[in-house]
Amino acid sequence: MATHVLFESASGYAIFEVKLKEEIAASTKAVQDSIQDLAKFGKMVSLVSFSPFKSAAHALENANDISEGLVNEDLKSLLELNLVKPTKKSKVVLGVSEAILGNSIKAAVGISCDASESTIELLRGIRFHAPKLLKGLQSDDLTKAQLGLGHSYSRSKLKFNVNRVDNMIIQAIALLDQLDKDVNLFSMRIREWYGYHFPELVKIVPDNYQYAKVAQFIGPKETLNEEKLPELAALLDDDKTRAQNVLDAANGSMGSALSEIDMLNISAFAARVVSIAEYRKSLTAYLTEKMNLVAPSLTALLGERIGARLISHAGSLTNLSKYPASTVQILGAEKALFRTLKTKGNTPKYGLIYHSSFIGRAQPKHKGRISRFLANKCSIASRIDCFTDTPTAKFGEALKQQVEERLNFFETGAPPAKNSDAIRKVLDALAEEEDEDVDMADADGEPVLPLIDASPVKKDKKKRKSDDMDTDEEGEPVKKVKLSKEEKKALKKEKKKEHKEKDAAEGTSSKKEKKEKKEKKAKTKE
Repeated sequence: MATHVLFESASGYAIFEVKLKEEIAASTKAVQDSIQDLAKFGKMVSLVSFSPFKSAAHALENANDISEGLVNEDLKSLLELNLVKPTKKSKVVLGVSEAILGNSIKAAVGISCDASESTIELLRGIRFHAPKLLKGLQSDDLTKAQLGLGHSYSRSKLKFNVNRVDNMIIQAIALLDQLDKDVNLFSMRIREWYGYHFPELVKIVPDNYQYAKVAQFIGPKETLNEEKLPELAALLDDDKTRAQNVLDAANGSMGSALSEIDMLNISAFAARVVSIAEYRKSLTAYLTEKMNLVAPSLTALLGERIGARLISHAGSLTNLSKYPASTVQILGAEKALFRTLKTKGNTPKYGLIYHSSFIGRAQPKHKGRISRFLANKCSIASRIDCFTDTPTAKFGEALKQQVEERLNFFETGAPPAKNSDAIRKVLDALAEEEDEDVDMADADGEPVLPLIDASPVKKDKKKRKSDDMDTDEEGEPVKKVKLSKEEKKALKKEKKKEHKEKDAAEGTSSKKEKKEKKEKKAKTKE
């Protein structure tokens, strides 16, 4: 049971001491009513300390820390100042609203925390009577502080949201899927509606978008003549033969005549279908551009539509990058997975990635294997896109080549390249590009890095001696010349030869000295 309660408000931190608390009868109506009564609830808790925030920015900083389960320095100092560390005689248990914050407080201060239902009920009563329990606050002060902190907290979360770029992709792919359904539905409606007047046009112009444009252009079939053939051919991709067929069919059509008001409505609806189809094309181009900026590797591997659906289904690119490959493989097939778990059948082999061309090209017996391999590459591509500083499509192209090689391996048995070798090639290519950019910047005369005055670095005595040796006779320092690997090897060989010659010379001189000593000893003996 908690002996103290921590209350985080928009105005500051408050610590209350628990005097009376009933655990067994806590759920009864009498105890619940007593919490709402200030006279009775005032006997349960008493204010120990209240630490107000200094400013709105200070309140926002503490609110962000509390939401992430971190212990701010102000909260830590307040707890250390007012709560004695627990001993065997006096046990201090702090009641908090969340268990994550309680774990952080225990790790930082060493005070055990409690987040049970009884503590939540006490916090509910404190929050209900906060304007009267907290001294020095008026009734409107806490409401104003909550309103201001709520606006600033929401604004900061929206501003510093890591996935804010992903939200655009999620909305775009959802709208694009809806537009696909709407365009198909409206195209069927315009075919059926205009077919009463000109039924032969459906076979000549099967495309939905072209059919709507042609229906809008023709209007009443009686008005179609040879003067409109060039414009009609332009709508049909400059196909004059089809345009002539449309004219012939209009002259001998079996369709019924329509009134002027009916034709106006049909033309207005055809114009709306054409505008929706054109907007769908522009939205597709927008989605392609956003996917190449946010997730270029995933786009190069799967395409913008499937990659955007994976990001949308996962919630964000960060969430997708955290998923294992086994989850990415069946992402989108949750209903089939739970159905098979319930009926104890075979689990699904693929979800959203089934629409990829790689699985369609694989043989039926290899579809499960290639889907598992493709999900593995998708997981790698999403992690590269999420956590790299400069996203590039080269990793996705290399991963796509690996999938192509694996498909070829299933058909012909040719061994594919290793993943480490493929990634290493991409890294080497990127390093070469960076070197070329650096060389270009040097050639243009622009500094690669900003010129910053370096702080003086303390040198060791040994380094100073070596630096003193690198001077010419006049005392001017000599710049060290960088040597290539071949030159360094040649220098090492020369040094080894010099050492061998010295050792050989020393060995011959020592032999001569030994002979002389022996001769002297022999003479002395004689």
